Amino acid sequence: MRLPAALLALACGLAPITVAAEPPLSSLTLVGPATTIFKAGRDACDGADVPDAPARAFRDATGAVAVFGMHYRNRALRGPDLEHLKLDCAVVLDSGEKADPALYDDRSWITATWTADGRAVAALVHHEYQANEHPGRCRSAVYMECWYNTITAASSPDGGRSFTRAKPPLVVAAPPFTQEVDQGRHRGFFNPSNIVGMGGAHYFLASTTGWDRPGSDQEAGICLFRNASPADPAGWRAWTGSGFTAAFPDPYLRRPAPAACRPVGPFPGPVGGVVRHRPTGVFIAVFMAKAGTGAAGDFPRSGFYWTTSRDLVAWDRPRLLLEGATLYDDPCTARGGLIAYPALLDPAATGRNFDDAGDRALLTYATLRTEGCTITSDRDLVRRPVAITAWP
Repeated sequence: MRLPAALLALACGLAPITVAAEPPLSSLTLVGPATTIFKAGRDACDGADVPDAPARAFRDATGAVAVFGMHYRNRALRGPDLEHLKLDCAVVLDSGEKADPALYDDRSWITATWTADGRAVAALVHHEYQANEHPGRCRSAVYMECWYNTITAASSPDGGRSFTRAKPPLVVAAPPFTQEVDQGRHRGFFNPSNIVGMGGAHYFLASTTGWDRPGSDQEAGICLFRNASPADPAGWRAWTGSGFTAAFPDPYLRRPAPAACRPVGPFPGPVGGVVRHRPTGVFIAVFMAKAGTGAAGDFPRSGFYWTTSRDLVAWDRPRLLLEGATLYDDPCTARGGLIAYPALLDPAATGRNFDDAGDRALLTYATLRTEGCTITSDRDLVRRPVAITAWP
C-alpha cells in the first residue's frame, strides 16, 4: 500500500520560520488513555480500509457526523457524534487509477471538507499520479522518483454520501509544469490540512517539495491558501509574503503564469490539523516530526508536535505533545509500531466543520504496526483527550 505523506518530510526542506513573539497558549496536555475508534482487522469493509490521512469531520444537515481520513477508496466513518462512529462501507469517491495524468484520476484521498449547510460539501483531494504504475510514464520504477502530486476538488450534493469530480477536473494547486517521464523526485502540492475559517475567509495549509524552473522558482515548505468560499475551487490563492495572490492552476489546460508561495511555519512536513481555540482565538496546529530535523533544537524527539498562531502566518516554536516513532522514522528501529496523521477534534465544536476547539479536544491519530522493517496494513484509528491551557 502507498503512504501518501510518509516520506514527504525527508525530501521537503524547511523554509525560514516566521516566529510569533510570545507563545499565545501555555500548554497542550494529554489527559487520558487512547481509545480505539476503528480497528482495521475488526472493522474494515475490504483491504483498502485503513486510516491513511488525518481525520476530517463535519456535521451533516441532520446533525450526524461524518469523518474522512481513510484510503484511496474513500469511505466515511459515521455516527451521531465523534465518540460513536462506525465505518460506512459505501464508497463515496473511488480512484480510477487512470494512466493519463491530465485526467487527475489515478489515486485520490479526501483530505479536507467544508460545508455551510450540511448538504453541499466541498472537498480538497490529495491526488497522486503514480507514474511508476503506468508503463512508459516514468523512466524509473521507484515510486518516489515518479510521484507527481496535485490538490484537486470534489463536491457532494448529499451531505457527503457521494462525491464527484468536475469535468474537466478542477485543480486547486498544481506545479506549473506537467508530469515528466524523467522528473526524478516527487513533485507538486501535497496533503492539505483541514479548512479553517477566519474573518469571513477560509484557509488551509499544504506542503510542496518546490521546484527550480526558468522564471519560476518555488521554495520547499508549507503554503497557506485562502479563499472566500470553499465551494469555488478556482478561488484559492496562496500567501506570497505580501498577499494572497499566487495561483497554481491546471498546467494541462494552459501554461500558468509564474507564481510562488512564501512558506510559513516551523513545519518539517505536512500539517495534520488546525483548530481555533475558542476562548483565545488562537490557532493550534499539530503535525509529525522526526528527531533531529528542522532548525537546531526544534525537534529533539520524534512524535507529534504543536504550535500556535494568531494569524496563520507567524507561528511559535513547536512543542512536543506525544513522543513516538512516526512515519518519518526508520521502521526497522521502531519499537511498538508507529504513530501518524494527528488531528485535533472537539466533540463540542461550535462550527459545523470542527475547525474550533474549547479547553478540551481529542487528539485523533493512527497507529501502525510494523514487522521487521515493513509497515503493515494493520492500523488503528485512535483518540486521546487533550487539555488546552491558556496563560493566566
